[in-house]
This record gives sequence, structure tokens and C-alpha cells, in this order.
Amino acid sequence: MNELYLAFMIGLLGSVHCIGMCGPLAFAVPSLRPGLGFLVFDKLLYQSGRIISYCILGLIIGLIGRQLWLSDMQQGISIFTGLLIIAAACSRIFKLSIGNNSSFLLKPFNKLFGYALQHKANHLIIGMINGLLPCGFVYLALAGAVNTGSVGQAAAYMFWFGVGTAPLMLLATISMGFTGNLFRRRINKVIPFMMLFLGVWFILRGMDLNIKYLSPSKPAAGVAECR
Repeated sequence: MNELYLAFMIGLLGSVHCIGMCGPLAFAVPSLRPGLGFLVFDKLLYQSGRIISYCILGLIIGLIGRQLWLSDMQQGISIFTGLLIIAAACSRIFKLSIGNNSSFLLKPFNKLFGYALQHKANHLIIGMINGLLPCGFVYLALAGAVNTGSVGQAAAYMFWFGVGTAPLMLLATISMGFTGNLFRRRINKVIPFMMLFLGVWFILRGMDLNIKYLSPSKPAAGVAECR
């Protein structure tokens, strides 16, 4: 349960970053029916679409994580993931340039998103497309999901991550400016340190130091673990 709580908090804190990155895309999606009730309903569909995509990604990454678990590579992957997250956090703290290929990754997404807008696709469909947008916080969540060890837990991890991003994104898309630039900048300064904490958490989990609520649970003596 602590992993799902962590996923929710990553989504909640990361949603401030999401407003700055993909908020403009959400703002660009018009409600095709007049009235506040229809506006709220459409934006709920939009957020639901993002969460559905996150769950699908969770299922995919869960299959990968499951194979790593069965191959007894889970601890090594957890440590490796933690080191990558710490490196990414340090690059943001010390403003190091590590290259950027996001423009290449965004080209197919922009075409798909533009096609959906042009043909007035349902908000649920557009939200699902938005959920596939290359995003550092989604990658961060997927790094956590791959370390859960099962397909169901990975999907649940991504579900609660998506739920965490939804409240602020929903309010922002309805109010068209829920948070100011100054507030977002302050939150973005805290985010790398949260990433450091998460990286250390993955490393300690991978080291299997038998720390309560942190280390992976083990089967009781004489009881076979069902995999």
C-alpha cells in the first residue's frame, strides 16, 4: 500500500509540472457543448482518458517487471533505476545538460493530437492520446511501476499516479489558470529533491536490507511463494 501512496504523491506533486507542460494542450481542447456542466463532464472524460493510458502503460511495464522478477533481476533493476533517477535529479539541481531528443519524440504525438482536434474527437480519446505524451514524470512513475514485480500492481501503481495528477489538472482546465508561474517555479525547485528521495528509496529497496515498509516482502519460512 505504501507504494501506491507514493505513486499518488508523485502524481499530485508532479501535476504542477504537468500544468506547465501539457496544460496548454488540455486548454486547447474545446468543449463542444455549452454550459458549465458539460464543460466539467468533458474535462472529467479528458482526465479519465489520461488515466486509462497510464494504466495501459502500467500493464506493459508490469509484464516487463514480472519477467525481471522471475529472472531474479528485480533487485539489480531497482538499484539501477534508483541510480538513473538520482542522476536525473542531479542534472536538474545543478542544471547539467544531458541532451534533448524530445522534439523527435513529440512529432508523431503532435500529428496524432492535431488529427484528433481537427476531427473533433471525444475528450476521452484525446485524453488517452495526451496520456502517451513523452513526459519525465510519466517515466518516473513507470520506473516505480516496473519495480512492483507484478502486472496488477504495476497497473495499480500507474492508476494512482494518474489519480494524483487529476485534481489539479482538472481545476486548471476548468479555471484556465489555477496556478501562477511563480507558484509553479517554486514547486519545480522542490521536484528534483523529491526525485532524489525516490532514487534512494529504490536503491535501499534493491539492497534488500530488511527494512520494515521499505524492503520487498518475503514469504514466511516454510511457505512457498506463489508467482
